[in-house]
Amino acid sequence: MPENLMNLTLAIRLLLGISGALLLINVLFLYSVANPTVGFALQAILAVGLIGYAIFLNRIPQKIHIVAIILLLIPIVLSLFLAIYGNRHNIDYTEDVVIVLGAGVNGVNVSRPLARRLHAAADYWSENPNAIIVVTGGLGNRATITEAEAMARFLMQRRGIPEESILLEELSTSTYENLVFANEILAKHFPDGFSTVLITNDFHIYRAVRTARTVGLEVNSIGAYTDWYTWPVNYLREILAIINFKLFAN
Repeated sequence: MPENLMNLTLAIRLLLGISGALLLINVLFLYSVANPTVGFALQAILAVGLIGYAIFLNRIPQKIHIVAIILLLIPIVLSLFLAIYGNRHNIDYTEDVVIVLGAGVNGVNVSRPLARRLHAAADYWSENPNAIIVVTGGLGNRATITEAEAMARFLMQRRGIPEESILLEELSTSTYENLVFANEILAKHFPDGFSTVLITNDFHIYRAVRTARTVGLEVNSIGAYTDWYTWPVNYLREILAIINFKLFAN
C-alpha cells in the first residue's frame, strides 16, 4: 500500500475512533444528568459502530464504504434541516397564547432543555404581557411534581411571571397530548378563537408544528436554543420520532 494511502487510512481510522469515543463518553455523561430517551441508545449504537468501523476499516469492502457514507450523511442532512427550520421564528408579538411543550423534570427542578423553553416564553411575554402562557406536561419518571407545575414555578419564581398569566395542563405524556389537552383548555378560555405561539427546543419545532396542525392548531413558533453537547442525542431521537410521525400520524 502506498505511503500516502496508508497515511490517509490512518487519519480516517483515528477520526472515526475518536469520534466514536467522544460520542460514547458524551452519552454516558448525559445519562447521569438527564432523563434517558431512545436517543441515548441511538447515540450509543452510533458510537460503537464508529469505533468498530475504525478497527476493521481495512477489511471492509468498498461497496460497504459507500453505503456507510450515505447512511451517515442522511442524519447529518436531516439534522441541518431541523436546525434551520427550528430557528426560523415567525412571531409578531400579538398572539393571544404561548404554549410551552413539556420536557424532563428532576424532582421539582426543570431540566436545562426545559429551562431554555421557559426563558424563551418569558422573553416573549415581556414583549407581549397580554398573552396567556400554557405550560404542559404530566408526571415524569424522575419528577415529584408534574412538568407543568415545575414549569409554572420556574416562570413565577425565576422570571416573575404573574400566576394569573399561566395556565397548567398536567395530564399529557407526549407532544400530541400536550397539544390536544392544551387546545381543550384554551377553547374554554377563548370561545371566539385564539392565536398561538408554540415554544419548544429548536430541533423539535418541525414535528411540533405539524402535530399542532393535526389537532386543529395553526401556530407561529419559537425554537429555544439546544445545548451543543446534547445535539447528537436530541437530533437522532427527533429524526426517529419524525419517521414514526410520518408513518403513523393520522
